[in-house]
Amino acid sequence: MVRITWRANSALSLISRLRLRWSYMKHCWHSLTFNAHMNSGYATDVCMTPIFWIVDNYTYCLGPFFVVGVALLTASVVSIAYWIGLPFWWAKSQLMTICLLIFGNWLLLNVIFHYVMAVITPAGYPPEGVSHVEAVSMCSKCISPKPPRTHHCSVCNRCILKMDHHCPWLNNCVGYGNHRYFFLYMLYTTVGCLFLIIAGLEIGHKYLWLDHSEPWTELEPLEGHPVTFNLSGHIIAVTHPKEYDDILLPPAVHNLPTPIDDPETSSPTRRRALWFMAFINVGVVIALGSLCTWHAKLITRGETSVEAHINEAETKRLLKQQRIYINPYNFGTKKNWKLFLGLVRGRSFWRTVLLPSWHKPEGNGLSFHTVHDVLFEDEWP
Repeated sequence: MVRITWRANSALSLISRLRLRWSYMKHCWHSLTFNAHMNSGYATDVCMTPIFWIVDNYTYCLGPFFVVGVALLTASVVSIAYWIGLPFWWAKSQLMTICLLIFGNWLLLNVIFHYVMAVITPAGYPPEGVSHVEAVSMCSKCISPKPPRTHHCSVCNRCILKMDHHCPWLNNCVGYGNHRYFFLYMLYTTVGCLFLIIAGLEIGHKYLWLDHSEPWTELEPLEGHPVTFNLSGHIIAVTHPKEYDDILLPPAVHNLPTPIDDPETSSPTRRRALWFMAFINVGVVIALGSLCTWHAKLITRGETSVEAHINEAETKRLLKQQRIYINPYNFGTKKNWKLFLGLVRGRSFWRTVLLPSWHKPEGNGLSFHTVHDVLFEDEWP
């Protein structure tokens, strides 16, 4: 027989050493990864870093393709409107067609002008040798002074005056120099798509909602002899198939409803073009209309999209201290819109907003008036 002796103390000692080793490893890991500023937002930024890297390095390369895509979509929508909409409304009412042409081409002129100007106009960059008086901070990436409301664009790899955001559809930054062009392009494009939707409702009902694919069929079969029209237009029974020759006899005059075979109505190309128009216009109204509304709210508050996040964070920070944050560039709704649209120095609304205008924004983009400045109404430019 074999005598077995359990050594409990040795087993407990082994478990204790393993626990101690595991505790030591955790302590080393925590000491290497300790960060007093770690939170969910910081962790999210770290995880999103590869995506940000892709956006920063490839958005600039894809920008020209987006610009070409906008041009092709605009040209295709306008071409379909002239191909289908113009003949339809001309046959319906020539006076209404002329009114639609004037209004539609006015919208198209503004859309093209403001888009081209938003693409080719630089957003504005701080010049060399910005004084420390004009600068409010230093850019950690450019290693140069930053004037007020200036932010660094990682796509353009330079600082932008009064930066709002980088728009891939423009292949350009939206900032001090072209912010007005960008907003008016969105506004006129949204109104133009709404115009096409309203003007095309009757056309869509005719070509899309009415079913022209299935032929007319009888719910109940007819009983009795077949009938035809004689020369006087009266209905008579046909007893023999060749009793009347339709080729030799002229058609009788009558007011009975007859189906009309409209090749335009049943054209599959026309129907596909209209579905394309409906999809593009509705999508643009929803997407671009929402973006335009959001930017209108920012302009009303006198801030850019970048400043909206900064002001929100400052408001929360000061609320904890029982203080109120005041946006230094918010002069009220009316004054904010006048400054943004350039309705100063005697410029009128119809010439500046309703018609294309090349006027530049006020100032130099390096300094801005604030609500803390002591200025009277007549001292504004």
